[in-house]
Amino acid sequence: MELVLEKASKLKGNIFVPGDKSISHRSLILGSIARGETRISNFLNSLDCLKTLECMQALGAEVELGKDNSVKIKGKGLYGLQEPKDILDVGNSGTTIRLLAGLLSGQDFYSVLRGDASIRKRPMKRVVEPLRLMGADIWGRKDGQFAPLSVRGNKLNPLHYTLPVASAQVKTALLFAGLYAKGETVIKEPLPARDHTERMLEITQADIKISPSEIKLTGGKELRGTDIFIPGDISSAAYFIAAASILKGSQITIKQVGVNPTRTGIIEMLNKMGAKIDILNYKIKSNEPQADLMVEYSKLKGVEIKKENIPFLIDELPLIAVAATQAQGKTVVSGARELRVKETDRIKAIVSELKKMGADIKEREDGFIVEGPSKLKGAVCESYNDHRIAMSLAVTALLAEGKTVIRNSECIDISFPGFEKILQNLINF
Repeated sequence: MELVLEKASKLKGNIFVPGDKSISHRSLILGSIARGETRISNFLNSLDCLKTLECMQALGAEVELGKDNSVKIKGKGLYGLQEPKDILDVGNSGTTIRLLAGLLSGQDFYSVLRGDASIRKRPMKRVVEPLRLMGADIWGRKDGQFAPLSVRGNKLNPLHYTLPVASAQVKTALLFAGLYAKGETVIKEPLPARDHTERMLEITQADIKISPSEIKLTGGKELRGTDIFIPGDISSAAYFIAAASILKGSQITIKQVGVNPTRTGIIEMLNKMGAKIDILNYKIKSNEPQADLMVEYSKLKGVEIKKENIPFLIDELPLIAVAATQAQGKTVVSGARELRVKETDRIKAIVSELKKMGADIKEREDGFIVEGPSKLKGAVCESYNDHRIAMSLAVTALLAEGKTVIRNSECIDISFPGFEKILQNLINF
């Protein structure tokens, strides 16, 4: 499928974006192993999240998806999952395979996790090694470096572990395994990664203690089903925030967006660049902060983004590159080597495609350098089957003279079904 876009004059209107992807994954898993019923509102009905839903159903969970993006789960309890009859297919979802590796390590059965070609290239040892330290039996290609992963559940020991790098997926996998360990698992973070798991464990009444750099979880306690409202995904909202910030005359409001402080790096960085983003109607619901975001066009300036900033905006860095093409001066991103092992090599991908469109951008081993502002032109672009590259290029197309064609744009449905429709509504307001 191809997404064809032309230059836009401005963006106007009020919108909602789909529910947060990270929270949607976690709510399915924790709801399945809780006692009682969990009711989820504003679930992200995307390809990635549906893979987690299918995996939990294959493990015996009673998960019912409603027509209005609601989900009802009859929890099986901590020890109620069953051995799957077939291999668990995670599709393109790195979150699903890493989180389930942790969950399955503590079960009393055998299972296998596989994914698509992208998943088979992504690093798994960062999860496999600490799980093995807890007593998990996990095998994979090249001694667990790559999927497929084969997991034989085992009795787990608690772990005291300092994450080598900030990673919400590794942290969550260890916490899920820690639910089954006898004793207290302690995880220390070098920098705070997104904390949706800890917040959800709190509202499901896990035995968890959270401090700024350390999480303590005592295993064996049953979780309790609850009602969960999922705010709009700030990583999805980011495309419209950036587009409105760089397209003259734009003014938009994005309703009920999650503004968890471990996820607002994109807002903070765009503000540093000179963007006008107002946070309105702030409140906390289901232990997650949310707000309305009002965004207006503003002249941006280049910034330096260093290693310590990266965990807070890792998914949005290709989009930062797009915004930087319209900013005055130089934008330098470093310490972002993790981008090379995402769904595609995102550094190489965004540099290659923005160059096609006339951007002054240079690739670095751990990031990129952009000199702005640049006058952009339409081009035929590759998505590399990466949803975040495809949506970043869609934002670029709004600024480019002529027509832009984005190939294999169906990958956008991995995280943001309905993206094109919302974008067209803002263009045609």
